[in-house]
Amino acid sequence: MLSIALAGKPNAGKSTFYKAATMADVDVGNYPFTTIDANRGVSHVRTECPCLDREERCGDDNCRDGKRYVPVELIDVAGLVPGAHEGRGLGNQFLDELSTADVILNVVDASGGTDAEGEPVEVGEHDPVEDVHFVEEEMDLWLASIVERNWESIERQSRSPDFKLDESLADMLAGVGASELDVARTLRDLEYPEDPIAWTDEHREALATEIRQRTKPLVVVANKADIAPDGNIEALQEAADVVVPATADGELALRNAAQAGVIDYDPGDPDFDIVGDVSDQQREGLNRIRGVMEEYGGTGVQGALDTAVYDLLDHLTAYPVQNETHWTDGQENVLPDAFLLRQGATPKDLAYAVHSDIGDGYIHAVDARENRRISDETELEEGSVIKIVSDAN
Repeated sequence: MLSIALAGKPNAGKSTFYKAATMADVDVGNYPFTTIDANRGVSHVRTECPCLDREERCGDDNCRDGKRYVPVELIDVAGLVPGAHEGRGLGNQFLDELSTADVILNVVDASGGTDAEGEPVEVGEHDPVEDVHFVEEEMDLWLASIVERNWESIERQSRSPDFKLDESLADMLAGVGASELDVARTLRDLEYPEDPIAWTDEHREALATEIRQRTKPLVVVANKADIAPDGNIEALQEAADVVVPATADGELALRNAAQAGVIDYDPGDPDFDIVGDVSDQQREGLNRIRGVMEEYGGTGVQGALDTAVYDLLDHLTAYPVQNETHWTDGQENVLPDAFLLRQGATPKDLAYAVHSDIGDGYIHAVDARENRRISDETELEEGSVIKIVSDAN
C-alpha cells in the first residue's frame, strides 16, 4: 500500500485533513502540537472504475456507481517548527515518521492565521508563502545530518578494493526509502570527488537534497482556502510547482453530513445535493462550502490525494481477475481488487503486487478487456483488467 504523509507546521489543519480523509477519531484543536504520536490510517484515491464499460456496476465496497476508491496509507505526524532537524519541538520524531512515506502533502495555512510556530494570529497577518519551502528545507537538513553521521563508515568502506559508492550509499539510505536506482540516478546528476574522503559538507548536502526530491516529492495543500485573503492562493501557486487549494474543515463537514443522510456526496465530487432536513444555519454553512467547491472544483482533500498518487508519483490502477469474461474472482465478485502501480508496469509487476508466489509462478497474462493474451512486456494502462495465469493459482 502506498504511504502518504501529512507534513507542515503546527495548527495548519493536518489533523482535520486526516480526520476528513479517513473518518478516524483523532484530536483536532486550534493549538500547536494537537498531534503528539503519529496517526496512521487508511484513506483512498479516486479513479474511474472499469465497470463503467460494462452494463452493470460492480458490487465492490470501494466502488460507488463507477467511482472507484483505492486504499492508501495516510500518516498524520506532529507539526514541524524551525530547527526541527536539530530536534526542536517534536522534530526528530516528525522526521523519522516521514522516512517511510512515498509522497508528502505539505499542509499550509493559506489564511495566514498562524505564525511560523503555529501560534494563532489574525487572519492575513502571516505570509503563507514562507511555509511552502519550510518542510523541504527541514527534511533536507535532517537527511544531510544522517549522511554526515554515517559518512565515516562510507570512508572506511572506500578502502576496500571492491568498493562501489552507489551500493554503499544505497545501504545507508535504505531506511529513508532510497533504492539503488534512486542513488545511481542521483550520482549521475551530481558533481563530486571520486574519493569519499574528499567530499565536503556541500557535497553531502547536495546529495541529501537530491535524494529527498527523488524519494519524498511534495504537494502543497493550500488549506483554509475558504477564509484565505485575496491573493494568498495565487501567491502560493506561484511559489510552488504543485498546489491544491483545500478546505479540510469543509470536507469533514460534508462527510459527516453524508453519513447522517443529510446530503448526497461522494469524496471528490465537485458538488453535493441536500436530501435531508437542515436548519437555516446548516444550509448557510453548506452553501459556504459549496461556494469554495465551485471555485476550486471540490474541497481539495480528495484532489490532493489524487494529485499526489496519480500525478506526482505517476501511478496507475490495475485490476487482477480470475475470469477474463466476467471480470470476477473465484467467488464471482466483480473487480474485487485494485492495485496502484508505477507507469510502465507490466503484467508480471501486477502478479507480484498480488502476491510474491503469484509472481514467482507467473506464466502469462490475458487482457480481459480485449480477451486476448498479451506480452509479458506489455505496459499496463490506467484501468487495465488483467487475468494472471500462474502455477501458484
